[in-house]
Amino acid sequence: MVTINKQKKIGTLLRLPLHRPVLIVAIAAVAFFACRVSAQAQDNNAFHEIETKYIFGTFTVGSSTGIESEKAFEPETQAAFGKRGGRYATSATTLEFEYTPTQYLQIIGGPIVSYYNIRNVPDLDDRNLATVSGFEAEFRSVLIDRGPSPLAVTLSVEPEFHSRDETSGAKVVNYALDVKLEADAELIKNRLFLGFNLLYEPETTRADLGMWSKESTFGISSALAFQIVPNVVVGGDLWYLRHYEGALFDSFTGDAVYLGPTFYWKIAPKILMSATWQAQIAGHEQGINAAFDLTDFSRYRARLLLEFEF
Repeated sequence: MVTINKQKKIGTLLRLPLHRPVLIVAIAAVAFFACRVSAQAQDNNAFHEIETKYIFGTFTVGSSTGIESEKAFEPETQAAFGKRGGRYATSATTLEFEYTPTQYLQIIGGPIVSYYNIRNVPDLDDRNLATVSGFEAEFRSVLIDRGPSPLAVTLSVEPEFHSRDETSGAKVVNYALDVKLEADAELIKNRLFLGFNLLYEPETTRADLGMWSKESTFGISSALAFQIVPNVVVGGDLWYLRHYEGALFDSFTGDAVYLGPTFYWKIAPKILMSATWQAQIAGHEQGINAAFDLTDFSRYRARLLLEFEF
């Protein structure tokens, strides 16, 4: 009888569900990984110097210009969503080639492919269109290099040509010039960074009637970025934008405040991604008794950039 009972107990043990030991192993592995990540996060020696150009998302840009002779391909998409009514979604993807001839100068350029999905939006024609819409170049030069001081500053000058209006998708001839001061400061070595930008963007546009109109945008931003684990950075980005008629801030038409999270991931030694999503949290349009400026700006905006070095 004792032998029979022992056999029954052994049989019962053998028939235990297999998922229980597997689950225990999985929990142990997750716990081990979490402990490793936590320990690594606490060890500042695991955090090496990081290029700051894209750690604040891509609306606020850091001062880094990369390594001398470095080349990269960077598809970057900027999207805008939401107007006063109807359905509004547009995007512009720039297929950029980036070259750094010296550590103090960076040259970028490429064509722009735009997409418009507009329906029942007041004052805008319905449109569902994807097209090559222009070209942009960018020249970035270091003004203050990071040294004994934690502050670094770069000047960016970006001429652009557009054959489609960026807001409506209508055929136009448009020339714009983005001038931006891109600065950042290292608050905690290799961990916490503060970024801020100043933007001036004059542009001139000719529609089908052949009349040229001028406008300009002024902007200022502040962003924080924290490297939570090596090669992964999260943060927040705050922008204030003002729009004017005229190239030199002649007549104020409206303003907007954007706020949103940012994410940066150095996926591999030569591959990275940077992303941000922002909502207009405040704003005012001249002559309109309503919240936000949804004529000069969109309700939401986003950017996604991938970089492949070679």
